[in-house]
Amino acid sequence: MTSRPFKQVDVFTSTPYFGNPLAVVLDGSGIDDAAMQRFAAWTNLSETTFILPPTEPAADYRVRIFTPGGELPFAGHPTLGSCHAWLQAGGKPKAAAQIVQQSAVGLVAIRREGERLAFAAPPVRRIAPSPTLLAKVAAALGLRAPQIVAAQLLDNGPAWLGLLLNDADTVLTLKPDHRALRELGQKVGVAGLPAADDSPRLIGRSNREARAFARSEEAPADIEVRAFAAPIGVEEDPVTGSFNASLAQWLIADGHLPESYVAAQGQTLGRAGRVHIRRDADGQVWVGGDSVTCVDGTVML
Repeated sequence: MTSRPFKQVDVFTSTPYFGNPLAVVLDGSGIDDAAMQRFAAWTNLSETTFILPPTEPAADYRVRIFTPGGELPFAGHPTLGSCHAWLQAGGKPKAAAQIVQQSAVGLVAIRREGERLAFAAPPVRRIAPSPTLLAKVAAALGLRAPQIVAAQLLDNGPAWLGLLLNDADTVLTLKPDHRALRELGQKVGVAGLPAADDSPRLIGRSNREARAFARSEEAPADIEVRAFAAPIGVEEDPVTGSFNASLAQWLIADGHLPESYVAAQGQTLGRAGRVHIRRDADGQVWVGGDSVTCVDGTVML
């Protein structure tokens, strides 16, 4: 075993321990797939990443992303957290304007927005789910048909069934049957806008029971999000970049949300994640978030 530089980063928060933690092994050279997977299962975090030299000339570094149950081609919070850790460890991008990450999904552009990083959302493929799948997922979530405003199967590397629900409180009060979702083999993300009588950008306080668990200074938000990923060993992900990326591409395109908004995620887990979304003049959606390093040291691998 070799001593390797290691960081544990909290992503989509400016307040330590209120976002989504990520384990980052800053030198993944010479670690085989089985050892990477074993370490990811041992950390028991939603994702663990390994930084490697790039094999694409345009890339600044390469990343491999593992959940406790398997490897992912792309994920959002590991993208931002790995880039944060790489820069903090002295990484120097080839171009001043942006950092280029190589992952299994291809090259992902990341840019600095002040202290915050934002990645370019990969292209999303989306189709309507079958009525049978939708009915089974609704049953597993305890939802009635009128509570589902819209649904899409979204794929930007990871595949999610996205559900837009009737309001934010419905999202916050869901009690999913994770075993049923695991048996269906379907990751599900849900989102809800504030009810018509709620004040704009106050949904972070729309559910007192959920809010009681989270205390931070994060900004108010425009939409509430939750993500359930039992098929890959994560019952509920605290804050999910890949799903928020594809969700934004869908909801902005279909007129449900403006071109710039803030999503809240993690309240029911005692977190206060914030995902900053913006679609630029070229139609590219950028997914941004703050990151803070909570653990800095070495790991034996």
